[in-house]
Amino acid sequence: MSEEANNDQDFIAAPSPADTVVGKPPRARVEDAVDTDETPRETMERKRDYLEGFLAKKPENVPAGHPGGDLYEAVIAALKEIYDPEIPVNIYDLGLIYGVEVDDESDVTVTMTLTTPHCPVAETMPGEVELRAASVPGVRDAEVNLVWDPPWGPDKMTDEARLELGML
Repeated sequence: MSEEANNDQDFIAAPSPADTVVGKPPRARVEDAVDTDETPRETMERKRDYLEGFLAKKPENVPAGHPGGDLYEAVIAALKEIYDPEIPVNIYDLGLIYGVEVDDESDVTVTMTLTTPHCPVAETMPGEVELRAASVPGVRDAEVNLVWDPPWGPDKMTDEARLELGML
């Protein structure tokens, strides 16, 4: 035998892990993956509990005059009680309120608009908003700034208002 042939016989490769068969893994079964404690209807229903704590949690340490604060939220709630006489939606959801500011001395400034400059309540609505905001306990004074820029449009309404008016 030649020297080359002898060297080939001495070199025997070790078996690779792929050559060693330990056993087949178990096949995946649908029954193993599905939680059979729930009915298909329960599985498909929206689970609200995952948002429950998040939605119920109130902001911590918010000053009274800032969004989320007690005084600010009370003014917003008071404004939501005012309805446009021609439209069955409150003026806040209608998008007529552009801004509410409460300063450190509990003075409230409401920036608002009307649906049109010739609105039948153009003379009375700002006064009603001022009275309603001033009547909130803790408010020292209220002022309404009536603006026309940007002009009001249906895009300023909340989804609830659009639903109420049949626009969704």
